[in-house]
Amino acid sequence: MDLFVYGTLMAPQLFAAVSGLDGAKDQSAELSGFEVRRIAGNVVPTICAADGSVNGVLWTGLDEAAIQRLDLYERAFGYTPQKVNVTVNGQAHSVLCYMPPAGQEVLEQPWRLKDWETDHLRPAILAAEELFSHDPLPDPAQLRRMWPMIESRAWAKTRVAQAPSTTRFSATEEDVTITAKQPPTGGFFRMQNIDVHHRRFQGDRSATLNREIFIAVDAAMVLPYDPIRDKVLLVEQVRFGPKMRQDPNPWMLEPVAGIIDARETPEQAAMRETEEEAGLKLRHLVPAGSFYASPGATTDYFYTFVGLCDLPQDAPYFGGLAEEGEDIRLHPVTYDAALQLADSGEIQVGPLLFLLNWLSRHRDRLRTMA
Repeated sequence: MDLFVYGTLMAPQLFAAVSGLDGAKDQSAELSGFEVRRIAGNVVPTICAADGSVNGVLWTGLDEAAIQRLDLYERAFGYTPQKVNVTVNGQAHSVLCYMPPAGQEVLEQPWRLKDWETDHLRPAILAAEELFSHDPLPDPAQLRRMWPMIESRAWAKTRVAQAPSTTRFSATEEDVTITAKQPPTGGFFRMQNIDVHHRRFQGDRSATLNREIFIAVDAAMVLPYDPIRDKVLLVEQVRFGPKMRQDPNPWMLEPVAGIIDARETPEQAAMRETEEEAGLKLRHLVPAGSFYASPGATTDYFYTFVGLCDLPQDAPYFGGLAEEGEDIRLHPVTYDAALQLADSGEIQVGPLLFLLNWLSRHRDRLRTMA
């Protein structure tokens, strides 16, 4: 079976990750009567009826398993296979092409594969690899619901930066070897069982260890701070982790926090979440540190900030997005009152305790920025 593609699947590495075929044969092909345009609010292309032609790739000799994988990948976003006539070396061929759903809003500027590959190819491959690690695979409707979190996890992997190793062991890729992975489980988040062995400090290798890892996403966290009034803003909402631990009061005091979406920087997520949860526009965002939340069992990674802003309110007020089911109460409190809540144990959330400690070390400097 032959398939004509005009967008991201022209990239051989992504096509291999989606189709499951390594080394599939491709040829340049042309589809008349269409043009490629970028979808508004997105980084991927679509095709529109036009007087021009589309230069794409014809993947040939695809087996049924590859077509099923491609079908899942495309149908999740409303693309359906249709027969089209393309030209290869001057000869016409009747082949399949996934055609877009009706009603897409497109931009005037053209879409170019090379531009997309620069920033988006690697996370796209990682997202495809996660998708096809599932057993059983989701159906297209399930995949459409899962896709934002799949993409967020893929982009989290691309943000990893090498931190200093002046005291700790300086690792190479071969020092930790994953020998087996079970299909991930879970809906919104993922749990994955792995077999792994690693280099020991004595120089030999450990025995093979079986571990379960919570596959999470990166998050941005912000402590809003008014340096003129010397006040911070605390977020209160119910949390089900404490409830499942049988904590008698699962309402927690926290910083502003939220998932870093695909194609979003930690700073952009921090600004967005502060406006969504607290209705605040920050004047300045100060990085306070980034860290793993619990590296023994989860991939959770937090980027933390102190956000300089105006906090004229004294009484608590409500925030959050109703469409996301958020029920949030916001507490403007003095810096000293926040420290008292930390000392009394009423603040139980680690990132908020961390940010208050960071603020105590940098507060004088931040107050000069007012």
